[in-house]
Amino acid sequence: MKRIFLILPFLVLGQILPMTAQSPISLESIWLEYEFWANSVPGFNFLNDGSHYSRKEGDQIIRYDLLSGSQTDVLFEATQLEGQAGFNGKFSGYTFSTDESKLLIESESESIYRRSSKANFFVWDGKKLDLLFDEGKQQYATFNPAANKVAFVYENNLYYKDLISGAIVQITADGAMNQIINGAADWVYEEEFSFAKAFFWSPDGQKLAYYRFDESQVKEFTLTNYNDELYPEYVTFKYPKVGEANSLVTIHIYDLNTKKSVSVDIGNETDQYIPRLKWTKDPNKLCVFQMNRHQNQLNLLLADVKTGKTRRLLQETSDWYIDIHDNLTFLKDGKHFVWTSEDDGFNHIYLYGMDGILKSQITTGNWEVSSFYGIDETQNKIYFQAAIESPLQRDIYSIDLFGRDSPKKLNTESGWNNAQFSSTFDYYVLNHSTANNPSSYAVYDRSGKEVRLIEDNALLKEKMEFYGVQPVEFFDFTTTEDVRLNGYMIKPPDFDQTKEYPVFMYLYGGPGSQQVTDRWGGQNYWWFQMLAQQGFIVACVDNRGTGGRGEEFKKMTYLELGKYETIDQIEAARYLGGLPYVDSNRIGIFGWSYGGYMSTLCLLKGNDAFKAAIAVAPVTSWKWYDSIYTERYMRTLEENPSGYADNSPVYFADMLEGNYLLVHGMGDDNVHFQHTAEMVNALVEANKQFDTYFYPNRNHGIYGGNTRYHLYRKMTDFLKEKLMNDFDPVGKIDP
Repeated sequence: MKRIFLILPFLVLGQILPMTAQSPISLESIWLEYEFWANSVPGFNFLNDGSHYSRKEGDQIIRYDLLSGSQTDVLFEATQLEGQAGFNGKFSGYTFSTDESKLLIESESESIYRRSSKANFFVWDGKKLDLLFDEGKQQYATFNPAANKVAFVYENNLYYKDLISGAIVQITADGAMNQIINGAADWVYEEEFSFAKAFFWSPDGQKLAYYRFDESQVKEFTLTNYNDELYPEYVTFKYPKVGEANSLVTIHIYDLNTKKSVSVDIGNETDQYIPRLKWTKDPNKLCVFQMNRHQNQLNLLLADVKTGKTRRLLQETSDWYIDIHDNLTFLKDGKHFVWTSEDDGFNHIYLYGMDGILKSQITTGNWEVSSFYGIDETQNKIYFQAAIESPLQRDIYSIDLFGRDSPKKLNTESGWNNAQFSSTFDYYVLNHSTANNPSSYAVYDRSGKEVRLIEDNALLKEKMEFYGVQPVEFFDFTTTEDVRLNGYMIKPPDFDQTKEYPVFMYLYGGPGSQQVTDRWGGQNYWWFQMLAQQGFIVACVDNRGTGGRGEEFKKMTYLELGKYETIDQIEAARYLGGLPYVDSNRIGIFGWSYGGYMSTLCLLKGNDAFKAAIAVAPVTSWKWYDSIYTERYMRTLEENPSGYADNSPVYFADMLEGNYLLVHGMGDDNVHFQHTAEMVNALVEANKQFDTYFYPNRNHGIYGGNTRYHLYRKMTDFLKEKLMNDFDPVGKIDP
């Protein structure tokens, strides 16, 4: 019934607008009406039985049967509880207790940075709704395993509430804005180590391990917001830049019985990182990730919760840097753990004993394990995603926990496959797409048999036919440095290889990233198709430093971010310009964030290859970016002055010859507007003309209301003005 309902409006449209070989795609339909938004299936909140899941729908939390898709129960109905305990009848999220006897309801949530937020939390036991805390909004409320206590952060201090007695215990008292944070991450940890909640219940629920950040010595950065008031709003926060002081991080374990905290021994070195904490199966042992500031040595430490003393479980070192991940699983037998590592040059899965001795390398080969889904210990099976057949593709595999067999591929269709497994690993939901087909979602059982189709985006596929989209075509070429690079292109409709077309290149290019993949491209896919309809060849090439091809290919840009990537993109432009159907004098390039950094460098250093570039939210000198990300790849300015000087666009403004559009959000807490302001200073000093757009109050994503449409309209007009000239969209060039 759902699919019939979705298709009907399109059938009516078809009666008004007859099907043609090509109907024009508009910016309005992409970025105002969102006509081409692919239907997705939100992440499944699998329940403990492995065959049911829950989902928030409107003001309800509903339980569904995974196999049939049928609703089985309404677990929470917000509107019926409006007014209870101060609840306003609306909620934005929820979390089950481990035994699923209770729910934490999140209401009136306020976003802070990329992953952080605060909200009012309520506890629902199926009969009664209780406010967790009445003094103000909290962060990261979390049940203990027994569901009789909830820990949370309020005003930089860690608390827990006893749900039986109602008593609230304040664990820390020294929290202060822009000084001390307990139980929550500081800005740079949140951004670069990808977590915001910084406390963790022990398996027995009797202890809380938590981070303490002393950021008092970290320098501040201030953003300015304009809100139609007499004076603007200033938002000041701690942001450590390259070589500057980071937060002093310590780890503590609070015992609910003794009401005392023990400090974990992480050595005498204070200028280091603690990127992860993870409890073992033993509630008396906490695993602490300890990493040096250069991020090329990682220790897994086992801490005794009573004394805080530690011993080293595992050490990894690298000639370049080590990527932090969450792929550490302690097995129920208490004797082993599973870990992923690039130790042999490709990311693979390893089995270790709790004595730190390697038992076996479970996967091996010149290919990457790209996602680790988990371990079914009842069947001794590991489930993971890998790029075995091609770095452009991803497939789902299982393998014996003890490495006694070869990987078994579970999906049948090539392209890009993601999976989410149920709690018992009896079922999984497979998301499959290709560069030319939007995502489909289906439920499969343990044997790989399809149980039911959830969503196939049939309506969107019909729209693709209606609008006459052109296929994404993959290609590769070898550079003058004998490096094979992968790319794709989209050609205009009615393509004529005897004509010459302008080229629009898109890139990101950052460490470990990939854009050239056999995967659905989202909203940008439709913008690219629109540009192709208007006469552009759209192309994308993954340079050295990108992912899917092993550690050496990814990490060879170490200490020289931008150098080899720019060389490769310039070579890509020259390769494309050498094709008989490309006008080599009209090649433009666009990127966002790291891609904006790259597009700027390409236009400056490749001023004979590129006629135009668009840079959105670009880094223009690495010295202005954050400590963790930049030093991981570049070390500090003092250690690597030439790496910074030779690869920062701000120092090459005098090389601008083509057309440059520079765009930035003034509320960007990540890549600060400072980067664009300094780039403008350099361009003015070099007496270079350029175009610029800035967006007050918008963050790194530059969105909200008409913002995306406004931006993409400017970028489209810029490309047409600077690269099209008298070009006819059907492919002819006027003499």
